[in-house]
Amino acid sequence: MSEKRRAVHVAKITRTFKGKTYHTYLLRRTYREGGQVKHQTLGNLSDLPLDAIEYIRQRLRGEPPLASQEALEIKRSLPHGHVAATLGVLRKIGLDSVLGSQPSRERNVIVALIVSRLIGAGSKLATFNGLRAETAQNTLFEELQLGDLEPKELYQALDWLLDRQARIENKLAKKHLVEGTLVLYDVSSSYYTGHKSELIKHGYSRDGKKAFPQIIYGLLCNRDGCPVAIEVFSGNTADPQTLASQIQKLRQRFSLQRVVLVGDRGMITSRRIDEEMREVAGLDWITALRTENIRKLVANKAIQPSLFDEKNLAEMTSDDFPGERLIVCRNPLLADERKRKRRELLQATEKDLEAIARAVARANNPLHGEGQIGLRVGRVLNKYKMAKHFELEITADRFTYQRRENQIAEEAALDGLYVIRTSVAAQDLSSEETVRAYKSLSQVERAFRTMKTVDLEIRPIYHWKDDRIRAHVFLCMLAYYLEWHLRRDLKPLLFDDHERAVAEETRPSIVAPAPRSEAAQRKDRDKRTDDDYPVQNFRSLLKDLGTLCRNYAAARGADFSMLTTPTRLQQRAFELLGITLTG
Repeated sequence: MSEKRRAVHVAKITRTFKGKTYHTYLLRRTYREGGQVKHQTLGNLSDLPLDAIEYIRQRLRGEPPLASQEALEIKRSLPHGHVAATLGVLRKIGLDSVLGSQPSRERNVIVALIVSRLIGAGSKLATFNGLRAETAQNTLFEELQLGDLEPKELYQALDWLLDRQARIENKLAKKHLVEGTLVLYDVSSSYYTGHKSELIKHGYSRDGKKAFPQIIYGLLCNRDGCPVAIEVFSGNTADPQTLASQIQKLRQRFSLQRVVLVGDRGMITSRRIDEEMREVAGLDWITALRTENIRKLVANKAIQPSLFDEKNLAEMTSDDFPGERLIVCRNPLLADERKRKRRELLQATEKDLEAIARAVARANNPLHGEGQIGLRVGRVLNKYKMAKHFELEITADRFTYQRRENQIAEEAALDGLYVIRTSVAAQDLSSEETVRAYKSLSQVERAFRTMKTVDLEIRPIYHWKDDRIRAHVFLCMLAYYLEWHLRRDLKPLLFDDHERAVAEETRPSIVAPAPRSEAAQRKDRDKRTDDDYPVQNFRSLLKDLGTLCRNYAAARGADFSMLTTPTRLQQRAFELLGITLTG
């Protein structure tokens, strides 16, 4: 073998697999044989720190070792820890495969939008700027190899996502729902400041923005609060009217032959049960009675105080609800609170009404005129919402009022009472389990709070087209799906109760408020975990992870990157997430 030239060097091999980039550093000898250039691998350096690899590369080039820090230039630093955590969990739970079985440009852009929504929600334009190399706010653009991203690609990716919504939800349902499972369903709304969409209608605003039109969206979750599917409705759609499409979705698209749907009393109404649910084989429900139904049971002596002599819940049946079980619950703490609040509101109302009565009766410049007196009285009643508890008499020069004591007594009899109604047989679900299932709706409410406010910011809605609005809402649900998994793993470092199951064992009754475990109480009190890590909320912990940066440096003409050293807290977070941090 004739060799004309030999050279030993460090070769960097880059490959991409399932959307993730891998770098391998090999120590190689290059030589010529028979007029051809050949390579011989002498060793794999990939396990060495990047700075050590760079040192070997420089020495093999014949460059002298760095004499001082002055030879090292930090060109740029980008937050990386929160990207590594969220993107790592997204891949660990297989959400990228759920979005699309094959890697694609659109899938990478949607992954970027989901992660961006979680680590820094903003408009699509702000998100686009954060994903460009020259204006990047983190390492996400590099991790996903987005390259020269164009603004239109974000909207094309949203269209791509909406086309696959049904398939994605089917995969999530197959993963998180089983036969006979409890499914939680609730609706919420968000206001809209534009005027282009056909979805946007005026209706009941949960945001307190009555002047703005809105959209309605219904969210399906499994019994643990993990989101599975979401649907957008026009803003003037009544809550019960959204139910039929959810039943169809569960039975036909998700192919569930037995399911228990859990919804509040404003959602699963008697009319919906009779018209849409009762005749559907395999479909059961858990909901609650409206106040007027409870008042009727109390008036008919079906609910009496003696029911709660030994326990604060009792099971009964009623001819008004054939084939259903009624679980009557009484929360004494709630009863005391409502009694106190009613007393204070009645006293405040009487104080203001008495001031009006004195103004009408005074000798000098009295308040007179039925209309003028009525306006003043109306303002008071609207302020305290106590009109139903007062008998009023208003004339041109006279005003009197008195309490409706019978009305007040009837309402007081309902203090602390609520009644769960269900079609599930007692052998399948006990009274306590039924009440617990209904209380699980609080997890859907938490999902709405997360999606609407500081975490994911489903509002304000900037899109004009109906399909883009639907895609935006679905994207926010997927971001919450990712957050749900992150929170579950990071509970020991958060104020969340990571020993809730232990606390439930000490709960005196399912009707009583959910207790905090001793471990959670210590976190609340000391602001430290038992293994001496600072306790934070979810948003603060993500920001803390973001301080772990990827530094882009140069030394004697050679560019390389390296991570800052993780703190103890950051190392613990990645351990809980089950993710190995790499440069």
